[in-house]
Amino acid sequence: MVLKRRAAVLGAVAVLALTPVLAGCSDDGGGGSGGGSATATVTGSESGSATAATGGPVDPAAAKAEITKNFTAFFDARTPTAERVKLLEDGERMAPVLGAFAGDKNAARTSVEVKEVEFTSPTDANVGYDLLVAGNTALPGAKGTSVLQDGTWKVSVRTLCGLVQVSGATVPGC
Repeated sequence: MVLKRRAAVLGAVAVLALTPVLAGCSDDGGGGSGGGSATATVTGSESGSATAATGGPVDPAAAKAEITKNFTAFFDARTPTAERVKLLEDGERMAPVLGAFAGDKNAARTSVEVKEVEFTSPTDANVGYDLLVAGNTALPGAKGTSVLQDGTWKVSVRTLCGLVQVSGATVPGC
């Protein structure tokens, strides 16, 4: 059972094992903290740029909905690479990595189901999710993070690199 699950995870994130393309996959401290992240496009200033005195967004429910929407879109094979760039922390720098994913058959079968979002600061959130392959749970209870960058909640580079590590690949910079 464990071997089958690991094989499914490896297949799901095999696209992340493109070592030459992933050389730029490091978190240079620009925004996120924690073991990964999620993204969400802010549709209005009420959910992303403003923060409450308690250390989280003014409208946590709206921010959570946007994180869920964008995290899901980032891992959806139907989302164009140009849109994924907008959903990933430092997306412009990471664009070559995302472009490599576009043609991979395994990436077309991978998706996520966000289970929980917990804000840790005005600009950071922990995201719990299940990684699915062809609709079947391959990596239950995965943890990632979302960071608020340029007014948009985004999947962190650390989340992407965390999946690379789960795949067993050694990628410079991750």
